[in-house]
Amino acid sequence: MGQVSASSSIAVAADPQRALEAIADYRSVRPRILSPHYRDYKVVEGGTGAGTVAEWTLQATEKRSRNVRAVVSVSDSMVTERDSNSTMVNTWTVTPDGAGSQVTLRTSWQGAGGVSGIFEGIFAPLGLKKIQAEVLGNLKNELG
Repeated sequence: MGQVSASSSIAVAADPQRALEAIADYRSVRPRILSPHYRDYKVVEGGTGAGTVAEWTLQATEKRSRNVRAVVSVSDSMVTERDSNSTMVNTWTVTPDGAGSQVTLRTSWQGAGGVSGIFEGIFAPLGLKKIQAEVLGNLKNELG
């Protein structure tokens, strides 16, 4: 069982603080930036920043879905979502980039073992990067 990860980045026009606040807003911003791969999204606790708990189903492919219960923590430049149902962790990192920010979304988890793990390690990141790129593009549009 090896670590599997996918990472995507985008430049946005917002300053790092504004970008981080938007990413950590699970009540209003998050539902607007999620791609159609996310179903049944809801905030269970909180809604803004650390301590928020949100749930969704990530429909990665027609046959593969994952029920996520994300518990949120926030630092100066990072929003981290740890899935209570698995080893999956989403890390949103915001860094200054000229007049705006660079936003990187990294998803990692412990992959399956054996042959299925080999295929997961190859193909899952490719599909996930497409989903990440769509969500990041929506974030960029949201931030103007």
